[in-house]
Amino acid sequence: MKRITDINELRSIQMAILDSVHEFCQQEGITYFLSSGTLIGAVRHKGYIPWDDDIDLYMPRESYERFINSYTCPSGLHRVINPHTEPEYYYTFAKVVNTKTLMTETEAPGFKIGVYIDIFPVDYISDNLEERAKVFKRKHKLNKIRRCKISHENPLYSKLAYIVYKHWPRSIKNINNELERIITSCKSSTSVCNLTEAGPGIEGCFPASCIASDVNIEFEGKLYKTMVGYKDYLTKTYGNYMTLPPVEKRLQHDFEAYWL
Repeated sequence: MKRITDINELRSIQMAILDSVHEFCQQEGITYFLSSGTLIGAVRHKGYIPWDDDIDLYMPRESYERFINSYTCPSGLHRVINPHTEPEYYYTFAKVVNTKTLMTETEAPGFKIGVYIDIFPVDYISDNLEERAKVFKRKHKLNKIRRCKISHENPLYSKLAYIVYKHWPRSIKNINNELERIITSCKSSTSVCNLTEAGPGIEGCFPASCIASDVNIEFEGKLYKTMVGYKDYLTKTYGNYMTLPPVEKRLQHDFEAYWL
């Protein structure tokens, strides 16, 4: 195997995945949005944040379900993976991976995937702040139990909690189903959120009107899609997103990537 050490090589693989997803979504009428750091990069730099090394997309729940159940790549080079299709899948959201590559991440020891882009579902969340807090508390607890049951190392500060959660008498499939039930329990409101374990905290919920439609936005010299209310979304989630963070907060993911 040949290790991928050049960030530009890594990005070229990710961009090819993004192009494939974009083309498929355009053909099938599936809605997606550049999101998170990828969207900040598009707005502030017209491409990747200079130190960034991944791509994030949001999809409204209906589009997300259609995508993970129907996405195909004619060449077979890319495929979608998610908790329902992969044994002991480490994450609670989907990824589209390059099948000719291998990646391992420090946060997921023992779990091997290809170089990827992240696909996050966006769900309605209660406008009632107390109800919203209950959802976050419950899904946070289940995510901790899930990580302990999957992880080969202790992801918690407490050894006792790790042992208890590791042997909790519920299957990973059962926990996945319960998480999805909690996350999708609100069918309509004026607020939405990425409620996966990699989503923002409760303060990261934003107006549903932000995802009412999509608009074009430039990223790395091409036009892709993002949400019509992207400025409101970024402000609500990140505050002053046009200001560069201090150097110590310009973080990259900890991983190793290879060509097979």
